[in-house]
Amino acid sequence: QVHLVESGGGLVQPGGSLRLSCATSGFTFSANAMYWYRQAPGMEREFVAHISPTTNYHNYADSVKGRFTISRDNAKNTLYLQMDNLKPEDTAVYYCNSYFLHRAYWGQGTQVTVSS
Repeated sequence: QVHLVESGGGLVQPGGSLRLSCATSGFTFSANAMYWYRQAPGMEREFVAHISPTTNYHNYADSVKGRFTISRDNAKNTLYLQMDNLKPEDTAVYYCNSYFLHRAYWGQGTQVTVSS
């Protein structure tokens, strides 16, 4: 059974940093691209970042480029998102995601709130 479990969210002041983790099980993590998405209240879920299976390729939404860094540890089956210089508009529930066997898999999400 596939599981994705996000953690590391919380309340942080503008300009602060957080590191999100997504622990996975039930599939071959090292063979799959992984993604972070986020959903703010009243908004649609949006793409944040992507990383290739072997970490050679990343891409980011323009709104987070230069502030967020996606990474993965294939030995630990874990995905990360380092978020620096956080802004109030980064407030959202953050989800990790992968797509294989013709369907998308999602975690339960972790809340990030950026506020003074």
